[in-house]
Amino acid sequence: MPPQQFASLDAALKAHATRQPDAQVLLFVAADGSASGLTCASLNDRALRIAQGLVQRGLGPGEVIVLLLPHSPDLVAAFWGGIYARALPAILPYPAASVTPETQRAQLTTLARRAPVHHLLTTPEVRRNLDPVAAGVQCTVHDLESLLPTGDGPVGPLQMPAAPRSPAYVQFSSGTTGPQKGIVLGHAAVLNNIRAITQAVELRAEDVVVSWLPLHHDMGLVSGVLLPIVTGNLAVLISPLDWVKDPGLLFRAIHEHRASICWMPNFAFNHCVNGLRESERSHLHLESMRAFYNASEPVRLDSLDLFYEHFHPAGLRRSALGTSYGMAEVTAAVTISAPGQAAPVDWVSIDSLQRERQAVAQAPRAAGAMPLVSSGRPVAGVEVRIVDEQGSTLPERHVGEILVLSNACMSSFLPALDTPSATAWVRSGDLGYLAQGELFVTGRIKDLIISGGRNIHPEDIEAQAQGVPQLRPGRAAAFGVEDPASGTEQIVLVCETRSPLAPHDYWAVVRELRHRTQQSLAVALADVRLVEPGWIIKTSSGKIARSANREKYLSEISTSGGAQEAGHAP
Repeated sequence: MPPQQFASLDAALKAHATRQPDAQVLLFVAADGSASGLTCASLNDRALRIAQGLVQRGLGPGEVIVLLLPHSPDLVAAFWGGIYARALPAILPYPAASVTPETQRAQLTTLARRAPVHHLLTTPEVRRNLDPVAAGVQCTVHDLESLLPTGDGPVGPLQMPAAPRSPAYVQFSSGTTGPQKGIVLGHAAVLNNIRAITQAVELRAEDVVVSWLPLHHDMGLVSGVLLPIVTGNLAVLISPLDWVKDPGLLFRAIHEHRASICWMPNFAFNHCVNGLRESERSHLHLESMRAFYNASEPVRLDSLDLFYEHFHPAGLRRSALGTSYGMAEVTAAVTISAPGQAAPVDWVSIDSLQRERQAVAQAPRAAGAMPLVSSGRPVAGVEVRIVDEQGSTLPERHVGEILVLSNACMSSFLPALDTPSATAWVRSGDLGYLAQGELFVTGRIKDLIISGGRNIHPEDIEAQAQGVPQLRPGRAAAFGVEDPASGTEQIVLVCETRSPLAPHDYWAVVRELRHRTQQSLAVALADVRLVEPGWIIKTSSGKIARSANREKYLSEISTSGGAQEAGHAP
């Protein structure tokens, strides 16, 4: 059903539950491959029961309720229950088994200082851990088991449908460059972005979305839950923890459920290649896939090439490798590449990019050139500008900050609930340029390394670790460290190894990384450290937290002066 027919998110679910109650809308795939589904009617009923229980326990309209639940049907039902109760649901990562009760309590206390958290819904175990501090931060903690009303009689609507301009939910940012921020998004904004996505990908009634993305991340929530519930398409969902351990789950789900659209970040393309055995790849069938959208971090051509090389024997078409760029502040999507076409590749001069911040076009694979992959064109209702440090608009092929104007813009940051101007441009904090209407993203402003007058993107350096057999894919962090002697930043690269290395192998890998970086980018690394698995810090959405890794390097490695203190070196 077209998104434009609905005035609010809850109106969409209610309509589908009435008109097609037995249609499956969400299918959760377990680690063993078994699946459990939610129909429109069952999701609607479960959500209403959760809403009723929350209201009976004091949840009021406009109050923030944090959902701390495992990746499951209950998490989705609880999210929709919060919407039905006219509250502001916000999904946060469920604590890993290794997270102690003390850490859980400290995290709630820190969160409550930054944003008003009126209620928290979780499991009985986590509730017992959080109860000792809940009163002190003025947060009521509920567990789902004791919340649900007894009996199975019908549950009617609790309130009138939400107004289009009213707030719908809170999306916490991933905290790549600082503390998480609570972003308040309204019903109209979210529906505008879903409408734009459906147009951009040319969504069909028979399309099946498959996703392993965490639901606390904006791309996972919008593409994996909100879009299919609003449009009535089926979504096949996999726990991100299960996918990390077994990326083959994704491909088996595609084959079994004839999935056609998937969004995932660049590192995931490499993980899928490295995590599947050749014997398993030979039994895959990917002909149903219309689009794998590479999004959420700068897109790398070598990752797309590697992915295609490994999976085209299973029926993957090169035209299915699309791209996208988004921001939580504008719901999700900003740009999406044209469906049915491989995303354009722009070969540019490395020297001009680093010294002049200009993307000077070069012949493909020419000496001194590097490829950048387009993230697509702006979706409906979105405009993109590139500006310099003074905020002046830059011409085509000049690198600057990406600014976005969107009809899917957030209402506010917590704790305020004021509505910003509809004509306000949102600063992304990302660097990029425009060429023939296509957006090319080059990195984060705060992560940019400036060394010897050259602007160097850490993503380009981290990419040199891809394909080194001894290193863990997606587990490299590059950053600049001030060097008073030279008066500029020195470049450091820290990489996790798969297993402990003998001294000879350790230094062979270090030399290989230095050689690759020098040959590909004409960049000399001041320090290369190989560390044990788990050393690299990532954000809640799986991105490299470079500033945090810089601080960890300075406190644990740099001051020690020796490789052994890196935790894994000889």
